[in-house]
Amino acid sequence: MSDGNAGKRLRSGGTYGKLDRDGFIHRSWMKSQGLPDDVFDGRPVIGICNTWSEITPCNAHLREIAEHVKRGVWEAGGLPLEFPAMSLGETQMRPTAMLFRNLLAMEVEESIRGNPIDGVVLLGGCDKTTPGQLMGAASVDLPTIVVSSGPMLNGKFRGKDIGSGTDVWKFSEAVRAGEMSLADFMSAESGMSRSPGTCMTMGTASTMAAIIEAMGLSLPYNASIPAVDARRRAMSHETGRTIVKMVKEGRVLSQVATRAAFENALRVHAAIGGSTNAVVHLLALAGRLGVTLELEDFDRLSRDVPLLVDLQPSGRFLMEDLHYAGGLPAVMKQLEKVLDPEAPTVAGHRIGAQYESAEVFNAEVIRSMADPVKPDSGIWVLRGNLAPGGAVMKPSAASPELLSHRGKAVVFETIEDFRARIDDPDLDVDETSILVLKGCGPKGYPGMPEVGNMPLPRKLLEKGVKDMLRISDARMSGTAYGAVILHVSPESDAGGPLAVVRNGDEIIFDGPARSLTLSISDAELENRLTAWRADRPAPKYTRGYAKLYVDHVLQADQGADLDFLVGASGSVVTRESH
Repeated sequence: MSDGNAGKRLRSGGTYGKLDRDGFIHRSWMKSQGLPDDVFDGRPVIGICNTWSEITPCNAHLREIAEHVKRGVWEAGGLPLEFPAMSLGETQMRPTAMLFRNLLAMEVEESIRGNPIDGVVLLGGCDKTTPGQLMGAASVDLPTIVVSSGPMLNGKFRGKDIGSGTDVWKFSEAVRAGEMSLADFMSAESGMSRSPGTCMTMGTASTMAAIIEAMGLSLPYNASIPAVDARRRAMSHETGRTIVKMVKEGRVLSQVATRAAFENALRVHAAIGGSTNAVVHLLALAGRLGVTLELEDFDRLSRDVPLLVDLQPSGRFLMEDLHYAGGLPAVMKQLEKVLDPEAPTVAGHRIGAQYESAEVFNAEVIRSMADPVKPDSGIWVLRGNLAPGGAVMKPSAASPELLSHRGKAVVFETIEDFRARIDDPDLDVDETSILVLKGCGPKGYPGMPEVGNMPLPRKLLEKGVKDMLRISDARMSGTAYGAVILHVSPESDAGGPLAVVRNGDEIIFDGPARSLTLSISDAELENRLTAWRADRPAPKYTRGYAKLYVDHVLQADQGADLDFLVGASGSVVTRESH
């Protein structure tokens, strides 16, 4: 068989290039799909890792997207082969899709390594699919490129735009406060999600798509082209061409996802008002790649970056508006003084080439550094005796008057405890109180669910209270908002100080100083922790993936990956299957 790659034997050649029994087996069974002899001539074999699923509405159109990627691969002289991966539907999976992010990463890693492919296109979009796929791909390190699902169309209700997630939380609280009827709430349901695609707010899906673009791991406008827009199909076609070029030029994932790419991503994350969930995903991805990235980097690298994108939940507009305003290249153009333009991209050029000529077409949606939406953005990393491993807050989504606050704790030991008591008229709580939720970290739930943006007590909502300080070891949806402190580490189920907070304890939060303090003595804190360890309950899980996860998951400040998955095993497989 001739070599179609300028004499260089590709990885797939070790499978399809053999003129023996093993080669016969590998080629013959593939030919059952109607593939002609000459597709095994040494051309690049491109895997298309597809998280399509009808139970993941964000990704329900990815079968069509895959066909457009295939067109580009064929056109560029490659052989496209699509394969499935576990699809994590954020709105459907229980107890939380985050529990299964690492399982998806394991599946993607082994599928890429075990199969005869030379490069891979990752098709995903819903919150945990993109990071899970990238983590798995990073541990193999082949040429890799991402095509995101794209945001759904703007929601519509009574002649106004509404945002997925963000307006769910607003409407739900309005019903509980008696400001919106249940009938109106239910009528908004059909208008919120009008097409396939991800949340059209700056939730985690849009945040991760933007980060991927900012890191050079996708083609331009990957973050913002609407899911149903023909331009996403055209971009997918061009992606198919690009991945073949990447294979021929030997450009692997780790050569693009460098420290410079991460630093650019963290600054872009601040400017767009990105989701707090990006913290755990980027820490985990960096751990797979061997890139040094620490929790403090999210705070340090965003301190000089204000909020530039006026998008829900931190602002007013939605992802369609961002695309029409110029998309991520226009945002990066506003940030060019704080970005590294020399960072590489999958296309082989410097990242600066993707934004240096970009224009802003709507200065209300994309603001300038001189006229930002808000001065405070990015991620605040908090430390203190309540969070020795760190905690995070998104200041752009919080009420300014609560960015420094002290109050008495109202403690909920579990999510069930919270739901049972939050609307109790006798609950000892007022607007100065601090709601504290335990048992929702990586081990505790398990999986670290998006429940940190706790609904406020009904009796306070009815008095007009719109925000309160809330603290937990949980996450929150990127579409959520409020004065919410998240990812407290170590979590309560791991014996962190959060485990021993009691009703009435005073907590002091100083946002500008990045401190979170439980106002008790060191001796009292240690006494409480000693007693907690003595009364620690038996493990909840004794079998299956949940046990594997709880036994091996790292804390939030380390990315919540499984400890044995950190790092990479590469792409080499030496033994044959028969």
